[in-house]
Amino acid sequence: MSMQTSPNILMVRPANFGFNEETADTNFYQQKDQREKGEIRELAKQEFDRFVEQLRDQGVNVEVLEDTEQPIKTDAVFPNNWFSTHPDGKLILYPMFSPNRRLERRKDLVEMLIQKGYQISEILDLSFFEEDDQFLEGTGSMVLDHDSKTIFACYSERTHPVPLNYVADILGYDLIGFNSVQEIDGVKSPIYHTNVMMHVGKDLAVVCLDSIPKASEKQGVQKALTKAGKKVIPITAKQKFNFAGNMLEVTNEGGEKFTVMSQTAFDSLNVGQIQMIEKYTTIISPSIPTIEKLGGGSARCMMAEIFLPKA
Repeated sequence: MSMQTSPNILMVRPANFGFNEETADTNFYQQKDQREKGEIRELAKQEFDRFVEQLRDQGVNVEVLEDTEQPIKTDAVFPNNWFSTHPDGKLILYPMFSPNRRLERRKDLVEMLIQKGYQISEILDLSFFEEDDQFLEGTGSMVLDHDSKTIFACYSERTHPVPLNYVADILGYDLIGFNSVQEIDGVKSPIYHTNVMMHVGKDLAVVCLDSIPKASEKQGVQKALTKAGKKVIPITAKQKFNFAGNMLEVTNEGGEKFTVMSQTAFDSLNVGQIQMIEKYTTIISPSIPTIEKLGGGSARCMMAEIFLPKA
């Protein structure tokens, strides 16, 4: 049985979704919107509810945690950045770049998971790294291949080497660290999260190799994926800007595999890429334009896998 995909997903239903000024400097995918805050919040809830429904229709178990009204957390819909869970019962809390996103870490998440029958043996709180301005934003910063025990991570203002090495040691995983850049208006800058430019499923890897400028690092990523038995599907920089790297593979209780990506991402892929993904999995593509545009994150960011053992 592959450890790479989980039939249990946690999603946070947003109460006050909106544009986050604190994160906009490092996330070029965020775009302002002139609509009323109330309208934006309502649209985000509708997109979220339809997304959950699409997953549940395919038999994927989705645990929904309601966002709290206070304090206001515009990015609460992206829980994968602040925690991860692991098959040995570990729950890791991560150091976050933006002070207002640190408010997303919630103790009642643990209570909810225990009530639902998940077993948590240890909570590792790495938020102390924030005191030294060292950040690592969960499975946004790290793309994990659990089967080959490998962490892929591109360095940025939100992904620092010290906490990254710390997590690799805790998990006993090999680390493939590299630099990945994007060009905006002729200026090159680091890609803020690894899961924007790559996705790793059980048999497939989708990756924007063009964004890795250093040949040796590009080869290192390719080699590690190939060695792990993944079929590598390259995507272009333009496809990456359409969130085509932001995918997640999930399963249902029957063991069927699904690749979840937004409608925007799906529409950017070519026929060959779609056929390759569909050879191994069924595609689920929710339409989440409001969340993508203002939040600068896509389908993968909205899903936190639950790998914890069940009682």
